[in-house]
Amino acid sequence: MSGGVDSSASAVFLLKAGYEVAGVTMKLWESDEVGCHQNTVADAKAVADKLGIPHYTVDFTKQFKENVTDNFVESYLLGHTPNPCVNCNQYLKFGAMLKYAEEIGAEYIATGHYAKVEKVGDRYLLKRCGDQSKDQTYFLYTLTQHQLSKVIFPLCDITKDQTRAVAKELGLSVADKKDSQEICFIPDDDYVRFITDLKGPQKKGDFILKDGTVVGQHQGIVNYTIGQRKGLGIALNKPVYVTDIDAVNNTVTLADNEDLFGATLYAEKMNYIPFDAPKEPFSCTGKIRYRTTDYPCTVYPDGDNAKIVFDTPQRAITKGQSVVLYDGDTVIGGGIING
Repeated sequence: MSGGVDSSASAVFLLKAGYEVAGVTMKLWESDEVGCHQNTVADAKAVADKLGIPHYTVDFTKQFKENVTDNFVESYLLGHTPNPCVNCNQYLKFGAMLKYAEEIGAEYIATGHYAKVEKVGDRYLLKRCGDQSKDQTYFLYTLTQHQLSKVIFPLCDITKDQTRAVAKELGLSVADKKDSQEICFIPDDDYVRFITDLKGPQKKGDFILKDGTVVGQHQGIVNYTIGQRKGLGIALNKPVYVTDIDAVNNTVTLADNEDLFGATLYAEKMNYIPFDAPKEPFSCTGKIRYRTTDYPCTVYPDGDNAKIVFDTPQRAITKGQSVVLYDGDTVIGGGIING
């Protein structure tokens, strides 16, 4: 229980379905006043008390640092743009939390994610939820068969408005609480400050054109991401966009918008859900960021890696982000873009 409306409503639905429920809040930061941890424990406990269920707080600060924030910082230092929610789900919510739940004898863990699990034959499938505007399967593609067999998503078939209505009906204090931020551990959204506080001032370097011509000086590669146009601090005779970030040579390449489009990407740490790692190419749809549409593509698997070729060129393919594959509403799997 995060102290938000989704996990609170999930507890309500589980109780109505006849489950024996306990609320658990993950302590992820040393200070309770940082980012998503501000008021989290107090709000979650207040909801648990209102529902008459036990509430526990479990310290996962070490695991969160190692698997989420350290990875976040190191990825930016490599010139990548990471997605910390993917790692948090993989290693914390459905990793460390599931292990804790099993240790205390719980049969399942439940979260407020908008997604659906179905068992077909001997396989558990992850599917998009009914409310497509809130679908969160993009962040859940790393789940294993064991994890899927142990998770319940109570909100899979309802909308966010219905979720809030349930919370209001029961008089829960979090009914109107705002949704959490995308990067929950950076409350002011200033990820550059977060990184420089930990690693110190970043080394400046060259802005270059795709032919190598130096056209200015950047303020450190962590300030930039692929596709960025605003905030570059450089004036040329036309709009330019970040098309490459080279951490080895400490350069940021600027080019035209059309130079951002590409049909082929390479991914690592691939996970497949409906089947074991395939050996033959297959067709499906894929998306390269959360808030976008999935497009037809062909996947050429190679163990834990894959080459993915889209029928339509995609804009701003970004190292560190996830590519997630679908067959209709069923998640096939995905991986981390590395080229």
